[in-house]
Amino acid sequence: MMNLSATLETEEDLLTCLQIKFYHPQQSSKGLYELLPLRNRSRHSVDDPIKLGRDAQACTFTLVDIRVSRKQLALHAYRTPQSPDLLFTIQSLSQKGRLSVNGCALGHLERMDLPDKALVRFGGYEMLIIREAGEAKGSFEVEFEVLEAPPSRETCMCVPTSTAVMDTGSRAFNSYPAELTALGPLETDETLMYHS
Repeated sequence: MMNLSATLETEEDLLTCLQIKFYHPQQSSKGLYELLPLRNRSRHSVDDPIKLGRDAQACTFTLVDIRVSRKQLALHAYRTPQSPDLLFTIQSLSQKGRLSVNGCALGHLERMDLPDKALVRFGGYEMLIIREAGEAKGSFEVEFEVLEAPPSRETCMCVPTSTAVMDTGSRAFNSYPAELTALGPLETDETLMYHS
């Protein structure tokens, strides 16, 4: 027969864990993460969203950076009838800055399901969030780590080195025949060519 403390320890071992790994280009010269409990798992109730930002009063976890919004983002736990797994959504709380999740931009108060592995960007930060599944339903754990290199390199979600420029059909920038460039952008030209 198992005693109560052994049961509780077993449940703790089976908690879902969000591993949150940070990178910022200036992290070595500034104490950006000094208020985060690095490499220590902290336990949280599924009823309370995890909030991250620079306001220690309003947020669960704080970044020491004036460029970060007072409330930057929130992680909400939920379950579906189809699965026993604890899942999460991510919500942008910033009114000024954009938040992107695996390249998909979220505006103020917009929310999306968080995949098991997500690259989240805001300001100069890259945050890799990895969900380790567990069986406990009432709580989960969060563990923070600082990465030496941008996680976008490992996840093949690099930021392009140059900004993409829309093809305007201008003759100075392309080598299409004059009769096509006079019609405008290439997409329109192809449509017109197929329908004429």
